[in-house]
Amino acid sequence: MDSLPLLHADVTACHACPRLVSWREEVAATKRRAYLDWDYWGKPVPGFGDPAARLLLVGMAPGAHGANRTGRVFTGDASGDFLYPALHRAGFANQPDSTDLADGLELLDCYITSVARCVPPQNKPVAAEIAACRPFLERELALLPEVQVVIPFGRIAFDGFLRTLREKGHDIPRLAFGHGLLHPLPDGLPNLLCSYHPSQQNTRTGRLTAAMLDAVLEQARALFE
Repeated sequence: MDSLPLLHADVTACHACPRLVSWREEVAATKRRAYLDWDYWGKPVPGFGDPAARLLLVGMAPGAHGANRTGRVFTGDASGDFLYPALHRAGFANQPDSTDLADGLELLDCYITSVARCVPPQNKPVAAEIAACRPFLERELALLPEVQVVIPFGRIAFDGFLRTLREKGHDIPRLAFGHGLLHPLPDGLPNLLCSYHPSQQNTRTGRLTAAMLDAVLEQARALFE
């Protein structure tokens, strides 16, 4: 019988994509000057959170010196520094900080994953690499039966999540992506609520503000039955 611990072990052991294996290990070996004393994770990064979550967040891929260093999604980089305080304000995390695997962070009614599990060069996974990770996301969705709302961060996560559903046989029409757009899905599937990615490119330019992310998380909670 499948389980989240078994899935996490399978994710961490994956060597399916030679380009990504080479890159994640190179980053882990060369490191960033600020983290020379770190023992980088340097492996695929599994999902993280509450097994009974009603909210599922889907990112694109681990950051080179964030999750690829710490071993937890959205942890140790600017994206996580923006996201986790918002989750704490919304009541989905027990603390606003996410720095490493031993920092005491717990997600409450929330689970976070990504469509690609290894850090990609130039932060750009190719279609074949996302496809290789798709079975992991399929298993995750099956193992998170309480999910009622899915928030994909950015267009790549949005498209990757929808592709996963379509390949499972769900007839889902072409949908638009835009921050705050809500798509009720057919077949008893969760609501799909879009958000811009909490990357520095978006947060430093004001494309995504703290108030905008707070509003999406508040909207997600309002959708819970």
